[in-house]
Amino acid sequence: MARANSKIVKVVVNSTPIITLATVGYFSLLNHLFDEIFIPTSVYEEVVVKGRNRPGMSEVMASTWINIQSPTLQSPIPVQLFGLDPGEQDVILLGQEIGADWLLIDEKLARRVTDAMGFQIKGSLGLLLIGYRTGLLSKLEALEALRLLDSSSVRLSRKLLRWFESELSKTN
Repeated sequence: MARANSKIVKVVVNSTPIITLATVGYFSLLNHLFDEIFIPTSVYEEVVVKGRNRPGMSEVMASTWINIQSPTLQSPIPVQLFGLDPGEQDVILLGQEIGADWLLIDEKLARRVTDAMGFQIKGSLGLLLIGYRTGLLSKLEALEALRLLDSSSVRLSRKLLRWFESELSKTN
């Protein structure tokens, strides 16, 4: 993505894309697709401390290319009023603070909020699709990742699964 036009692309990542990519063995896509990857401290805590011995923990701990940072901005409205969790709120606040190009987030409500705020958004399946379109994954690898996700604890709607398969079929 960023490397083709040499523009620096900064992303802030929420926990679900981290866990999802780690679940299917493609956590390194983040490093291949983006120039600067930020994870709010609250997301780090969720994945590494609370998610001990679960997908994403060891990948995040071993990654020297991830910037872990707490946002200094604070929301004037309590996070509970929006229905967001603290990690989602911190992704949005950190994204605002650092001028992120993309927010990587899967949860529907958080995506609606970030979209309304004008952010570009990608989710886990979108990242796998970009990986395929940029030649980092074969079609077979992308479909296998989808199969692994479908049989994991990651919740994906049938509609989203069909969308992904359809998008893979559109590209050569």
